[in-house]
Amino acid sequence: MGANSSSISELPENEYLKKLSGAEPISENDPFWNQLLSFSFTTPTNSAELKLLEEATISVCKSLVEKNPRTGNLGSLIKVFLSRTKELKISAECQNHLFIWQAHNALFIICCLLKVFISRMSEEELQLHFTYEDKTPGSYGTECEDLIEELLCCLIQLIVEIPLLDITYSISLEAVTTLVVFLSCQLFHKEILRESLIHKYLMHGRCLPYTSRLVKTLLYNFIRQERSPPPGTHVFQQQPDGGGLLYGIASGVATGLRTVFTLGGVGSKPTPQLEQCSPLAHQSLLLLLVLANLTDAPDTPNPYRQAIMSFKNTQDSSAFSSSNPHAFQINFNSLYTALCEQQRSDQATLLLYMLLHQNGNVRTYVLARTDIENLVLPILEILYHVEERNSHHVYMALIILLILTEDDGFNRSIHEVILKNITWYAERVLTEISLGSLLILVVIRTIQYNMTRTRDKYLHTNCLAALANMSAQFRSLHQYAAQRIIRSSIRYK
Repeated sequence: MGANSSSISELPENEYLKKLSGAEPISENDPFWNQLLSFSFTTPTNSAELKLLEEATISVCKSLVEKNPRTGNLGSLIKVFLSRTKELKISAECQNHLFIWQAHNALFIICCLLKVFISRMSEEELQLHFTYEDKTPGSYGTECEDLIEELLCCLIQLIVEIPLLDITYSISLEAVTTLVVFLSCQLFHKEILRESLIHKYLMHGRCLPYTSRLVKTLLYNFIRQERSPPPGTHVFQQQPDGGGLLYGIASGVATGLRTVFTLGGVGSKPTPQLEQCSPLAHQSLLLLLVLANLTDAPDTPNPYRQAIMSFKNTQDSSAFSSSNPHAFQINFNSLYTALCEQQRSDQATLLLYMLLHQNGNVRTYVLARTDIENLVLPILEILYHVEERNSHHVYMALIILLILTEDDGFNRSIHEVILKNITWYAERVLTEISLGSLLILVVIRTIQYNMTRTRDKYLHTNCLAALANMSAQFRSLHQYAAQRIIRSSIRYK
C-alpha cells in the first residue's frame, strides 16, 4: 500500500503496513497517513480473494494486536478517518475524488483490522485498543468509549447524509460493512449478548436520534438495488507526486462476511451474482436485519425494531403516534416491488416475514394488492424447490404463507387469479390454473417431501395449518389440485 499500487502477495512486506503495526507510535498529524492512504489496492470481489487477503495480512494484524496497547496506532488511524469525514458531504458535491478516495481507504483498513480484533478479544479488550493514554494497565477512561461511539455515529451519519453517487458508492458500502463487522461480536459468544458495549452505543446516546433515518436509508438501499459503478468512475488521474491511480469497491467484504449474517453458515447457497450486482443493497439488508434483531436493553426496547414495526406508506396522511419517536414514511409500492423481485435470497425472505409479522401497515397494504401473485409465486417457488433450499428459508416461506392465509380476503382472491404456463412446476404441464390451486399443489408437495425425507413435525403442522386456513374458501379448484387433495388424504389417513 502507500503511493504505489499493491497486490495481495505484496502486503506482508509493505513498509507502510509494517510501520502501522510496528512499535513506534504514529501521531494522527504525521504525514505518514497521507502516504499510507494513497494506495490503489483493488479490494476483493469474492470470498476466495478475501481469504487470500486475510491470510496475507495476518502477520500485520497480529503485530498490531500485540503492539497497539503501547503505540495507540489504531486509535490514531480512526482519528485520521474521523477528521477526513467532516468534509465528505462537501467533497461529494464538489466531486473531490481524491479526498473521498483516501477516506474510503482509511475505512477499508479499519474494517479489515476490526474483523481481526473482534474475533480475537472481548469488547472490554477492544475498548482499550481504541485509544491509548499513559496510564496504569487495566484502567479505563471515557475517551476510549467516546472514540468507539464517535466512530459508530460517524458511520451512521455517513450512510444517511452522504448522497449516493458513483464516487461515494464505495465509501457508503464500506460504512455499512463496518457496522456489520462491529455487530459480528455475537458470533464469538455462545450466549445471547444482552449487555453488549456496541449495542449500548447504537441504542443510546449520540446514535439514537439517527434510528429512523438509518432504517429508512437501508430500506431504500435495498429497494433501489443500485449497481456498482462502472470501473471507469473509479479512475483517478495520475498525481504529480505519484499518487494512486485506482481504488476498488468493497464488495469482497460483502461476500466474505456471509457468516456474520447467516450466524455461522446456515444461509442458502451463495448467490454471488446478486451480491456483485448490488453489494450495497445486499449489505444494507444484512445490517437492517441484524439491527432489527438486537436484544432489547433492560430499560429500552430496540429502537430499530420499533422503527421497522411502525413505518407507514408515504400516501398515508394519518398522524404518527406520539408513543413511537422512530416512525417514518416510505414508498410502499417501491418496497413491494423490491420484495417481489428479491425472494431468491433468504435474507429478503426474512425481511418480508418480519414486515408481515411486525408491521401492520405493510401487512394491510400487501393483502390489499390486486397483483398479489407477484409476491406469492416467488414464495411458492421456494417451497417447490425445497431440496435446494436450507430449512430456514423454507420455514420462512411457509410462515409467510401461513400469515397470508389467515386473511379470508386473501383466501378468496387467490382463486380468482388465473395463471398461465407455470414453467417451474415439473410434475405436470399447467397451461392455466388459479393461484389458489397452485398454492394447494405446492403445499401438498411440500408435505409429501417432508414425510419421505426430513420428517419435520413442525413443517408438517404448518403446511396443514395453511391448508386448513384456505379450506373454507376453496373455489373452482383445478382438477389436478382436487385429485392431489384426495390422494393425499387417502395416503396419509
